[in-house]
Amino acid sequence: MDRGDEVERPIRVVVFTSGPLLERGVQQFLDRLEAHPQIALLACLAQSKLRSRRAVYASLWRRRGFLAAPILLAQWASAAWRFIRSPRREMNLRRRLGALADGIHFVADIHAQPALELVAALQPDLGLIYGSPILKPALFEIPASGTLGIHHGKVPEYRGKKTMFWALYNGEQTAGVTIQKVNAGMDTGQIVKEGEVPARHRFPGAVWEELDALGLDLYIQAILEVRAGTAIFRPQVGRKGRLYRDPSAGDILVLWRRILTRGVIEWFKTLKQRMTE
Repeated sequence: MDRGDEVERPIRVVVFTSGPLLERGVQQFLDRLEAHPQIALLACLAQSKLRSRRAVYASLWRRRGFLAAPILLAQWASAAWRFIRSPRREMNLRRRLGALADGIHFVADIHAQPALELVAALQPDLGLIYGSPILKPALFEIPASGTLGIHHGKVPEYRGKKTMFWALYNGEQTAGVTIQKVNAGMDTGQIVKEGEVPARHRFPGAVWEELDALGLDLYIQAILEVRAGTAIFRPQVGRKGRLYRDPSAGDILVLWRRILTRGVIEWFKTLKQRMTE
């Protein structure tokens, strides 16, 4: 097959993720991939030892402790609000994801030999990470063009976990998202696409909604550029930041105290201005 034939056919992709249930971002990503005429979604592999709501709660408790309850409440409230705001869109998304069920494989170990053999048998052009555990070369090097990953943070300054939160915590003007080619390091791969949204003095939910939408758009663009052979892979430059971790309850309280204090100050300023007019 010559290069012209390669460009004409859809790029064959496989997605790597984790969790007993697919998170919202993964669902949207799979839906975008499946709907695109130039992308052929072969399969999605999700690492999870158990598959049930109970497993979700147990995993969240193990990772976040007493923060599990408010996190779950926020997730339920967000899901309920999305459905109230746009029930038809949510039902259509569920229907389309249901049609993909046969191609979604939940595996106890994404690096086990059966998983590796499954991916190799699919002969993907490109691997795509969205919320997966740290992948080893034995898996991310199987696709012919390697594997891309999305990281909701600027690199190399913000590596590790929950980097959007830490950008807000540190008072950054913007929060970033990066599409990078995966290597054996932690968020050290070559940059394919990057972008940012305003962050300073904004609520985390609003920042995340914009950043998530931007990240999905950039991811699709990166995939299509790899397909066309026009992708530019740039090395990371600048100061390498520390490897961030999940925020503690104290970290979250500090951020919200700052946000609310700022809101009260702005309210008093507005009230004072109105009284003097």
